[in-house]
Amino acid sequence: ALRKAIEGIGKLRICLDSCKFYYTVTLELHFTVAVLCVYANKLPLCLNYHLVSLHFHLIQGAGTTESTLTEIFASRSNRQIKALSEAYLAETGRSMIHDLQSEVSGDYGKALFILAEGKRDESTNVDTSKAKADAKALYEAGEKKWGTDEAKFIDILCHRSIPQLRQTLVEYKAISKKTLQDSIESEMSGNLEKILVAVVKCVKNVPAYLAERLFKSMKGLGTTESTLTRILVSRSEIDLLDIRTEYKKLFGVSLYSQLESEVSGSYGNALKHLCGQDD
Repeated sequence: ALRKAIEGIGKLRICLDSCKFYYTVTLELHFTVAVLCVYANKLPLCLNYHLVSLHFHLIQGAGTTESTLTEIFASRSNRQIKALSEAYLAETGRSMIHDLQSEVSGDYGKALFILAEGKRDESTNVDTSKAKADAKALYEAGEKKWGTDEAKFIDILCHRSIPQLRQTLVEYKAISKKTLQDSIESEMSGNLEKILVAVVKCVKNVPAYLAERLFKSMKGLGTTESTLTRILVSRSEIDLLDIRTEYKKLFGVSLYSQLESEVSGSYGNALKHLCGQDD
């Protein structure tokens, strides 16, 4: 059904209605990425896309979408990033890191490259004394001095384990009387600020960060369909229920009802099938 739908775009609605997205995780990822992105004109026709194709198209064509790269690499685990890197190489014959290096640069690039290597410390142990030392180092690299030592922020936020960083956030507030996010937003700007803030948000709560991304994609004039597609497809069997919960908690409306008001047609129906029932 999918092959016929791709060969004739007019048959896509029939395919969606008959398949209803009742697929295993592997088939669902292949199916939904292909169908949703073809329907939204995000990917070329007649290709059997791996999930990596979504990301491949971020750094091809007219310019690089830094906000999307930031979202992907700030919110994914080492395992997910390594799988993505391997799939990217198999799909394109090129290193993902190499392609990233040709597209982004500066301090933002340094932070992105570290995250894209997928080598964040994964220890579950928390060293409180180290968290205090890191918090003090961050304070002295930012709030306490004239100018900002961006390299110190990049090093700590992109290398330390998630549990360790959670403790560091606590210790930083005790020292600075401000949250680390507030300090980053006051000390930095541009894409570096955005990626470090994204890391901090994901340290605290990945589903809440992705719920915010979904909300912003549907806020104001127009809807960013690529963001809706990417998050709903890639998180459909990971933490989409948690994202739905955080969305309702943060914005007072369900994700499903927001989709109903923002997207329509077979594409909208497909997204609502992925989202699941109203909360």
